[in-house]
Parts: sequence; C-alpha cells; structure tokens
Amino acid sequence: MHKLITILFLCFCLSANAQDKTDHWNTLAMVNLESKFDDMMGMVIKTATPTAIAETLNGKEIEIRGYIIALAAKTELSHFMYSRYPQNMCFFCGAAGPESAMQVFMKSGEKVDYTPDKVIIKGTLTIQKGDPSGLIYTLSDAEFIKVIK
Repeated sequence: MHKLITILFLCFCLSANAQDKTDHWNTLAMVNLESKFDDMMGMVIKTATPTAIAETLNGKEIEIRGYIIALAAKTELSHFMYSRYPQNMCFFCGAAGPESAMQVFMKSGEKVDYTPDKVIIKGTLTIQKGDPSGLIYTLSDAEFIKVIK
C-alpha cells in the first residue's frame, strides 16, 4: 500500500512539473523583493528584481495564460494590463505582487475584445529593472490566441 501511495505521489509530481513548464507565470514569479523608502514617492515601496531564471525569458516569444485588465472602458484594446489572476485578485487591487502582472501591446493594427475569462496571448517578453514606478514585464507584438472556458 505504501508503495502504491509513493508511486501515485510521484506521478502527481511529474504531472504537475510537466504543467509548470508551460506556465511562464511560475518562472516570472521568481523575483527578489526588497522594501525601501523612495524619496520621490515619499513612502516605502517594494521593488521586485527578476532572478537569473526569470531573466532567461527576456527577449523570447512566449505564450501565456491570464486575465485582461482594461485600462479604459473600451471593448477593443490594443494596450492593456495582463494579470496572472482575475481582476479582484490582481496586483492593481493589492492582492498580488508586481511579478504577477505585465503590460501588453498588441501587434500593430490588432485589437482584442475585453473578456473577464482567462485568455491565452503570445508575444515578445521584455524585462525592465530598476524603475519601481513601472511594471517589470512587457509583452510586445502580442497576438490573441483564444479564450479559455
């Protein structure tokens, strides 16, 4: 019985690891957080610096699952925030860290319809460091792949 439980546990772990390889949010979440006082903002802020593992995605085309956070009350968007979590749990609402969000710029002339559902998009990831007022991650030349129901 013990052997069976061990085998099932190993299968579960291998299955979870196979899934993690396609979830780029897990890699992007690998950051070092530092709290420090920012003179310009007049308050303590957290800065996130991506680790070397997260840096391996810089400049690469990635496909990533997440939620559209609209910047304007438009149905068709060419620039928007994108979050690992739904809007009620996202970084902008204070429920997650800066490593769980990115800004997205669609390919020239392309727009995406806002949806509260999880979606897949693809684009080129850029990682910026050292600017606590900006987002760490930007996805450029993005394409909408599909809605996940």
